[in-house]
Formats: sequence, structure tokens, C-alpha cells
Amino acid sequence: MSKLTVSPSPHIKSEMTTANVMTHVIIGLFPMIIAGVLIFGGSALMLMGLSVAMCLLWEKLFCVITKKKDTTDDLSAVVTGILLSFNVPATLPLWMMVIGTFVAIVITKMLFGGLGQNFANPAIVGRIVLTLSFAEAMTTFVEPFYYRSTDVVTQATPLATGKASYKDLLFGNISGCLGEVCALAILIGGVYLLCMRIITWHIPLAYIGTVGIFSLLAGKDPVYQILSGGLLLGAFFMATDYVTSPTTKIGKLIFGVGCGIITCVIRFYASSAEGVSYAILLMNIITPYIDMATRKKPLGAKEG
Repeated sequence: MSKLTVSPSPHIKSEMTTANVMTHVIIGLFPMIIAGVLIFGGSALMLMGLSVAMCLLWEKLFCVITKKKDTTDDLSAVVTGILLSFNVPATLPLWMMVIGTFVAIVITKMLFGGLGQNFANPAIVGRIVLTLSFAEAMTTFVEPFYYRSTDVVTQATPLATGKASYKDLLFGNISGCLGEVCALAILIGGVYLLCMRIITWHIPLAYIGTVGIFSLLAGKDPVYQILSGGLLLGAFFMATDYVTSPTTKIGKLIFGVGCGIITCVIRFYASSAEGVSYAILLMNIITPYIDMATRKKPLGAKEG
């Protein structure tokens, strides 16, 4: 007679590891990596490489200093490094990028216990700190393909000017953060994650749909608002972070709607043209409460 193994829930196991998930996310980010290098040249590639390298270094040093197991092999630091580089201008000084990676990895992730314990998406916190600390550098955007000319021309983002065609927004012929400008690349990566079931449709659809409806009611062009700024990048790659987003389907929908409303309020009625990072951060903070409000009661459990 075989013995039964008694263990705590959950009892459904998967062969998918954290490293496997992160590998798929990195593959999903590749269209944006290619687009960023084509649009902004070697400086974009340098920023991406530095960001990834420093994220890995900070995490490894933290593990060594605190005598914890090295966790860099789960590739989460690589994903954070790529996403953080996507959220800055292509000409951001390298030393500022180093500061951003320290905030993302050491302060936001490792000091809270590492992967699975961080209260917010590390890349988003890194971007917000850089924006608040170095406002001028973080809002100085070069025109696309500037490296082909001897003169470097800076431009405002489409959200700030309201002047860009759908075609330019789709193919990245605009100024902005290096990972946010090409909507087509983001959509390709997002569809890949959906097809591989790394993310579900709930948060992206709720987020994008809410922005579209809110924009329409506010008299704005919904398509323009969806394709502009960091909305698509945030909806597919940052708001869907496993650790900082709700676990239930209803919770994910609430989370996405909340992100959409906050984004539109900041875009339309505040002094900032972009509100994605702040919206996701605020919703990250209330994620535990969303989970508590939407989790299912086990069969037979008593209210208490």
C-alpha cells in the first residue's frame, strides 16, 4: 500500500520556473529592444546594457553582503534592468542610470526581501525617483534617428504636444522614452506573452479599455491616448507583474480599471502629461486590499 504525502496547499504544481517566466518576458521585450536601437542608435543599446549589468551587480552584491543565496539566476534582475532602461530618454547620463538601478534593485526589491516580497514594481519606482530627482534630464527627449544627423534636436513627446499621426505613433517616429515610442513593437511583445500564457488579458484589456472610454468621455482622442506615452508598455509589461498585481480575475480587472482612471486623471487634469508610472505604483500599494476583497471563500469555511 502506497503512502500518501501530506503537505500544505497549493497542491497544483507546474514545471514553469521563475527563470522560465522571465525568459519569456525577455523574449517579449526583444521587439522593443530592436526598435529602440533602430530609432535611437547606440546610446539606447548602451543604456540597456548598463541598466541590466548594474541590476545584476547590485543584486549579487546585496546577496554577498547579506550572506544570502545568489538570486540573479532567476533573471528577474535582467527584466527589471530592461524595463527601467525602457522608461528613460535615450540620452540620459549613464551615472543617473546607475542610481536608478540601485533604487530599483536594492531599495525597492532586495531590502523588502527580494523577488516576491517587493511592494511595487522595481522599474516603476526607479523611474519615478529618477523623474523626481533629475526632472530636466528625464524630460529631455531627442528626435527619432537623431544619430544620423550632426545636430542633436530635442522634442517634446506626443502627449505634451498632441501632434503626431497614428502611423508615427505605431512605428515609433516620435520622441520619448526609448522603450515606449514604438507601439507596434509593444503590441507584438504583449501578444507573445498572452499567447504563451505568461500574462492574462484581464489587466491589459481593463487598463487600455478604461483609458479609451475615459478619453472619449473627456473629449480626447482615445486611439491617440492609447498609442501615446507609456500606456501600452505599462499595461502589458509592468502592471501585469505577478508580485505586485492581484491574483484573482476580478481583482485584476479592478486593478486595470483603477490604473486607467488614475492615468487619465493625471494626463487630463494634472500638470504632468504622463501618468502611467504613478497610476501603477498607487494600484500596487492597494493590491493586497484588492486581493482580500476579491478572494474566494473556501467551501465550508465560516465567516470570522
